[in-house]
Amino acid sequence: MSEFTSSPGQDAMMNGNANVPSGFSFENVHRNAMLESMARNNDPSADASVSNPGYLPQATKTGTTIVGMTFKGGVVLGADTRATSGSEVADKNCEKIHYIAPNIYCCGAGTAADTEKTTELISSQLELLRMNTGGSQSRVVTACTMLKRMLFRYQGHVSAALVLGGCDVNGPHVYQIYPHGSTGKLPYTTMGSGSLAAMSVFETGWSEDMSEEEAVALVKRAIMAGVWNDLGSGSNCDTCVIRTDGSMTMDRGALTPNDVKPLRDMIKHSELLTMPRGVTAILKTEFVKAKKGGVTIADVTVTPMET
Repeated sequence: MSEFTSSPGQDAMMNGNANVPSGFSFENVHRNAMLESMARNNDPSADASVSNPGYLPQATKTGTTIVGMTFKGGVVLGADTRATSGSEVADKNCEKIHYIAPNIYCCGAGTAADTEKTTELISSQLELLRMNTGGSQSRVVTACTMLKRMLFRYQGHVSAALVLGGCDVNGPHVYQIYPHGSTGKLPYTTMGSGSLAAMSVFETGWSEDMSEEEAVALVKRAIMAGVWNDLGSGSNCDTCVIRTDGSMTMDRGALTPNDVKPLRDMIKHSELLTMPRGVTAILKTEFVKAKKGGVTIADVTVTPMET
């Protein structure tokens, strides 16, 4: 469903039928029954002789450090590359700077799937908008409005905290977008679990009319502050520079303080563990052609995704 289409409930309200529910429904019968049972002190592992007021599962928290700032000639975005699953590191080189438009990029914190698909959806809608408006350049405020409308519609259930940055005819812009849909336009901002450490670097080092080299160095310092002071942030530092002249530079692995390749190269493995080609004898080789009547590409049905 697009953000510009009305829900069936809204149409019913406009037609005078107030009995039809409107908006989105997040009903989950089995989940709700389980939560009610847990809240009523039906924990099977609890001691029956000890009074237990009940318990509820704790929310899973994600860790990230993402930043964005403006300088004299554009915008610099930065992000760490650690993706966590609870207390475990799920990915050491996760890409958190997402493409929105040729002149707009977006850093995402929160649930990795939500940030990935949210930015992908808005990027697709902006591409269609550019086609309908004669190929004109996308405005950063347009991307911000589309993102905040989508997130507000889901009332925070889409866990995507974003730092949007880009340059258009009105100059460089940086927006912070919260999962509930609230936004703010700032000269520099940070989000994620390492945002406090990164913000301390910005508040002491940021100034107006900084050069590109100074801005990139400050963003790297801010990301490293989150990496070293937040357990949810780590691994490498990615940067993205968007300039007012229309050019863009994406630097994956701008800083790699946790590179383990030199340490692994120091380990000397025994040559006895390396099996040369031909050690295992081939006794028989047989090639069987596929039978006719198998599945072909013509048998595949493509169903477009509802957006």
